[in-house]
Amino acid sequence: MARTALVTGGSRGIGAAISQALKAQGCNVAATYAGNDEAAAKFTEETGIKTYKWNVGSYEDSAAGIAKVEEEVGPIDIVVANAGITRDAPFHKMTPQQWQEVIDTNLTGVFNTVHPIWPGMRERKFGRVIVISSINGQKGQFAQVNYAATKAGDLGIVKSLAQEGARAGITANAVCPGYIATEMVMAVPEKVRESIIGQIPAGRLGEPEEIARCVAFLASDDSGFINGSTISANGAQFFV
Repeated sequence: MARTALVTGGSRGIGAAISQALKAQGCNVAATYAGNDEAAAKFTEETGIKTYKWNVGSYEDSAAGIAKVEEEVGPIDIVVANAGITRDAPFHKMTPQQWQEVIDTNLTGVFNTVHPIWPGMRERKFGRVIVISSINGQKGQFAQVNYAATKAGDLGIVKSLAQEGARAGITANAVCPGYIATEMVMAVPEKVRESIIGQIPAGRLGEPEEIARCVAFLASDDSGFINGSTISANGAQFFV
């Protein structure tokens, strides 16, 4: 029987690549998005993957959305918490709103996404929880105190969930991408992009599909003894 997978932020960028990789692996996939109706509709038309709109920063919205996914697609076996935002500013200029918006989406959003699904995984004695963190959650980054804090916190969530879920057949792991050739990165000025690439020993940006392949493995039955781990996919830019 095909597994059901939920990918938050799953209709664009890294999330879209993850959604498609899981579908190619045989999963029934549902992807969430926050606001771009046009992009989501196009993604569904091109891939056949259903999209659902909700705010991961709201527990009520997440619980209602997850209930709808499980009714229409099936009980969720695999959850990929990928949705994330940035609100960059040097710390002395960062506003409480910039802090809170990132916390709500990138950290609380992981709780809001996984928590409603967790009881069903425990009951069925199987689950795959995969959180997309970031190289900047591992090493920090100028003007990203808020973002780095959430992505570091996501790693703590994974390590704790791994210990709680192991006896119930649930694994929880993280992937920390480095700089990936998404629309956001490719939109920065060429000189800035060249500077970024200059810091990557591999000499190039990563591709969304390379992150998706990490996720597809962690979502598979073959990864059952890998739990509480972090895959760093950054072209040798940073080691833990």
